[in-house]
Amino acid sequence: MEDARRAHITIFGWAFTTLCLVSYVAAFSHGASLSACTDMMPGHLRAALHSPRNNYVTIHTNVSFYLPGDKVPVTVRSTRDFMGFLLQARKVSNDEIAGTFVFIPPDSKLLTCFEDSDTVTHSDKSLKRNLSFVWKAPDQPIGDIKFFISVVQSYFVYWAKIESAMVAQRGRN
Repeated sequence: MEDARRAHITIFGWAFTTLCLVSYVAAFSHGASLSACTDMMPGHLRAALHSPRNNYVTIHTNVSFYLPGDKVPVTVRSTRDFMGFLLQARKVSNDEIAGTFVFIPPDSKLLTCFEDSDTVTHSDKSLKRNLSFVWKAPDQPIGDIKFFISVVQSYFVYWAKIESAMVAQRGRN
């Protein structure tokens, strides 16, 4: 009788732990959590951060400067498939998130880290390679910006804060 009780307790404990882990993993398959807003780290258990210098992802814009209120096309190119991402524009002067995304590709969604639609993440874990976005600069001057992306290749392998070239603000006083 005691052995049967121990077996039930063991099975219950295993089932509970499995359900908790499945819930935790499933949450990230639908995009980054708000806890990743500041450091852009995915927060996966035992995941291996790889150097941003040794990645296969690049961020391109077709402009080297912008004016307040401009819409800037942003393209993410990759030589390998990846499952997840988190994309933001940040001020060069103080690393604050800036602007909003007004166009995002399928299988992605907008997040509100500090302002509405200031961050984009994946909405499912389908494989991605090349993505196009449109970022809108605030109407008031904010200075030069860079785009940053964190990319998750698999649950255990990711690159954080891969950066674009600087996009300079024109029209400053």
